[in-house]
Amino acid sequence: MARLLLFNKPYGVLSQFTDRGSPTVRSTLSDFIAVKGVYPAGRLDRDSEGLLLLCDDGRLQARIADPRFKLPKTYLVQVEGDPQESELERLRQGVVLKDGMTRPAEVARIDEPELWLRDPPIRQRKSVPDGWLRMSIREGRNRQVRRMTAAVGLPTLRLVRWSIGEWTVAGIAPGEYREISV
Repeated sequence: MARLLLFNKPYGVLSQFTDRGSPTVRSTLSDFIAVKGVYPAGRLDRDSEGLLLLCDDGRLQARIADPRFKLPKTYLVQVEGDPQESELERLRQGVVLKDGMTRPAEVARIDEPELWLRDPPIRQRKSVPDGWLRMSIREGRNRQVRRMTAAVGLPTLRLVRWSIGEWTVAGIAPGEYREISV
């Protein structure tokens, strides 16, 4: 039976247990997780929040992280601007990035979700509107969601990974984790 941790990674935390080579002290997984023998199945950027899965089984870890298995990763995305259907349709078709065409995303405009407060908070500008999207992708390129929204003219302000496959961060506070057996 494999162990799987569902961790709600706070903003500013690295998706690794150590921070080598940085002249400044940055928060890592070891500041929150004292469980031995578990490793991240994939990554979540330092400036992104939400679900990070950690497990103690290499095959399960590879299955979660490898895009060949196409587990959907769903994000709640606060974007700068007022998302229009034409921009959402471009995301649904896939967009061209420097490293090639993305697979199509599932995307919908949503009302502002009830999330935890982010520290530091998102900068609000009275003259620039913002909106929220629910976006699911089935690949895992570096900073992919941010690059996709920027490519259609909607820069990402806040990015929260809500789920990976059937696993979700719902009910888990930032910096906390839930352990399950798989």
